Amino acid sequence: MSPVRRVARPMIAAMFVIQGFDAFRHPAPLAKRSSPLLDKVIPALGLPDDKELLVRANGLTQMLGGIMLATGFLPRLGATAIAASLVPTTLAGHPFWKEEDPQQRKTQRIQFLKNMAMMGGVLLAAVDTAGKPGLAWRAQNVANRSQRGAKRGLKTTAREAKIAKQSAKIKVQDALG
Repeated sequence: MSPVRRVARPMIAAMFVIQGFDAFRHPAPLAKRSSPLLDKVIPALGLPDDKELLVRANGLTQMLGGIMLATGFLPRLGATAIAASLVPTTLAGHPFWKEEDPQQRKTQRIQFLKNMAMMGGVLLAAVDTAGKPGLAWRAQNVANRSQRGAKRGLKTTAREAKIAKQSAKIKVQDALG
């Protein structure tokens, strides 16, 4: 792993580990703040009607995703989980468009944009293959090799069939003549 990855991944992950742990331990204030969003999402997605449970699950997702990213254990999966959990966190926690007070609106907008910047970081981490080929490339490479092998097999079969036909023709001619 490059030195930049070794340093950057834990730096990105630290916020999610700490905040995720805090959300898991103390979900009540976050559940209250996220109620307007959860009231809409719970029936639409068929989620349990326990807001604190949902906040805890979101916090646990961030915490475990952050640990995965920081330690390098399935870091792309961890970053993807963080990115998914960051969407409801940002929408519920920083709805700057609803604020009437200009100072509160500005503060919430800054927090919203900070979360978007962090989303950019975890999305980059989610697609970072650390210089190794990604799954899409590997799958395409296997398909290409299989296709080349199949074409080679068809050519070989056609060539062998042609040789067999000529050999049979020679044997018939020898037998007749």
